[in-house]
Amino acid sequence: MTWIDFTLRLAVAFVLGSLIGLERQWRQRMAGLRTNTLVATGAALFVMLSVLTPDESSPTRIAAQVVSGIGFLAGGVILKEGASVRGLNTAATIWCAAAVGAFAGSGYIPQAAIGAAAVLISNVVLRPLGYRINQQPLKGTELELVYECSFICKSQAEAHIRALLLQGIAPTHLKLRALYSEDLEDKPNLVKVEAELVTQTRDDQALELVVSRLSLEPGVITARWRIIEQEFG
Repeated sequence: MTWIDFTLRLAVAFVLGSLIGLERQWRQRMAGLRTNTLVATGAALFVMLSVLTPDESSPTRIAAQVVSGIGFLAGGVILKEGASVRGLNTAATIWCAAAVGAFAGSGYIPQAAIGAAAVLISNVVLRPLGYRINQQPLKGTELELVYECSFICKSQAEAHIRALLLQGIAPTHLKLRALYSEDLEDKPNLVKVEAELVTQTRDDQALELVVSRLSLEPGVITARWRIIEQEFG
C-alpha cells in the first residue's frame, strides 16, 4: 500500500464518518460529529494495519475485533430512564460508522460511500416514516408518550413552581411519572426542577400552556419541554 493509497482511504473514512456524525450532531445526540468521525477513522486505521502486515494478521480478523470493540463503545450510549430506553439508534449509528470505516480502510471506497449514504437515509428519511407509523398504534396496544419539562428557578420559588406544575396538569390527561429538583452547583441560588409526564394521547398544546404559564412566574429563569420517548405498551 502506497502513502497516497493510505492517505486516500483514511481521508474517505474521515469524510464519510463526518457526514454521519453531522446528522447526529444536528440532532444533539450524545455521539455526534467527533465520535462518529473517530470511530470511522479508527476502524479504517485498524483494517489498514492488517493490510500493511499481511503475515501477522488477517484483515477479516481485525475487522471482527473492531466490531467487538465498537460493541462496548455503543453500549455506553444506551441509557434507561424509567421505562424508557434511549440511545439505541445512536449505538447502531456508531456501529455502522465503524463498518463504513472498515470498508474505506480495506480500499472499497464506492462501497463505503454507499454504506454511509444508507446510514444517512436511515436516520433522516426513515425517522419521519417511523414517527408517522407510531401515530397509528396496533390494535390491542397502547401508545405511551413521555414528555420531559424542565425549569430553572430561584431557590425560594422551588416549592411554588412544583405546586403550580401539579396544579397545571391536573385538568389535563397528562400524568406525572417523576418530579425532582436539584441545586445548580455553579449557581448556588438557582434550582433545576424536572418532571416526566406520560400520556396515551399526544397533546403538545396542553403542555405548552402549562409551561408557558410557569415561565411567566417572576422566579423562573428558563422553561422548556421536549418529548423523551414514544413507547408501545
